[in-house]
Amino acid sequence: MVSAKEKAQKIIDENGVVVFSKSYCPYCRSSKALLNDLHAKYFLMELDEVDDGAALQDALEEITGQRSVPNIFISQKHIGGNSDLQAKKSQLNGLLKTAGAI
Repeated sequence: MVSAKEKAQKIIDENGVVVFSKSYCPYCRSSKALLNDLHAKYFLMELDEVDDGAALQDALEEITGQRSVPNIFISQKHIGGNSDLQAKKSQLNGLLKTAGAI
């Protein structure tokens, strides 16, 4: 059986842009809105809607040192959370192009 850490890493490795989110989180909504406004393609995992969400969140903390959501990756690099993504607004088009997301 695949561990939560292996599963999270596989998702990160196989997708240009990944947002680990919770459906009710306002910061997650803000990040998704920004990416949607840019018409970015991204892999979305709502941790509160999957059976292993808690385990994945623990695994993400191991991988990144960040426990909070959203937990965002672009081109397999950990970007951080919503404030980190918003702070990169000016570079986002370039980052998303490099990731093949737009």
